[in-house]
Amino acid sequence: MQAKIHPRIRLQRPQLEQRIPLDVPFIINVDPSDRCNLQCKFCPTGDHDLMRVTEGRNHGPMKFDLFKKVVDDICHFERPVKVLRLYKDGEPLSNPRFADMVRYAKEKNCSEAIDTTTNAILLTRKMTDDIIEAGLDRMNISIYGMSTDQYVEFSGRKVRFDELVRNIRYLYENGGDKLVINIKINSDVVPGATRDKFYQSFGDICHEINDEHVMSCWSGFDYDAHGVEVNQTVGIYGQTLPSEVLVCPYVFYSFSINSDGTASTCFLDWDRQRRIGDTKTESVVDIWHGAQLRAWQEMMLRGERKNSPLCGSCGQLTHGSPDNIDPYREELLAKLVQIQTAAP
Repeated sequence: MQAKIHPRIRLQRPQLEQRIPLDVPFIINVDPSDRCNLQCKFCPTGDHDLMRVTEGRNHGPMKFDLFKKVVDDICHFERPVKVLRLYKDGEPLSNPRFADMVRYAKEKNCSEAIDTTTNAILLTRKMTDDIIEAGLDRMNISIYGMSTDQYVEFSGRKVRFDELVRNIRYLYENGGDKLVINIKINSDVVPGATRDKFYQSFGDICHEINDEHVMSCWSGFDYDAHGVEVNQTVGIYGQTLPSEVLVCPYVFYSFSINSDGTASTCFLDWDRQRRIGDTKTESVVDIWHGAQLRAWQEMMLRGERKNSPLCGSCGQLTHGSPDNIDPYREELLAKLVQIQTAAP
């Protein structure tokens, strides 16, 4: 196996506490589509009945003109964001203009890198060629079975597994070193006996590979009702579970734009309860510097997260290996209040 065992994201941001508040976010998630072609048991988007009754969901693909407006707005930051992440709730490749989105953002140079996370089932050779030519920097691929039957059992869709492997191989062989490919599987939901097959099947057709574990990252989603057991032994990357951090660090360096253009504090805002603006009528820069996001940040720094009905039970902060800025909470709160007071 030539691939390195490596998680799909960067886990820590050195000295984050010294950089808050950020003039420019590190990461902006933009969702190409909030619908998915799978019905995975651990994901709210996979529950199509739930999506139909959730306000603000089931929108579908982001319109290309809206995406261009979002990218143009991002270009008004004083420097490029570190990562433009074309992924949030749905399957990105279900947007027929996904490659065009990558190309437009690349041409505008609004970010240092562009990445996505996909199940790769819709990946064709034509789409692969277009994505590579457009300049995507990184693709994280999620595998949900090691056979057609396992995909049907867990994700409710008949997937030709051998064809999926061939398409990923084509992507790897043609993307070269320009497109970093990370492939992961959730070893809690795919029988352990197939883990060796996972590494054998994909270890030589990607740059990075890893197996993950189930965590309760979507607050308000009933895992038990969907037959999913959260791993209470290790975190998502197999790490020892730490004491839960009190302050959510993500709201200080990232936010998300949903496929309908609304903005959310959190990339896990599946039920649209954490909206902080609308890019159809507001600029991305104004939303980042706006009062709604600042209120969330100050709530975190006051130590009130656990009392929040929206964020209090978030498993991301026990299982997701987040940055820990808890020791700097009071200092950062005083700093934000001072800045707010001094503002004209």
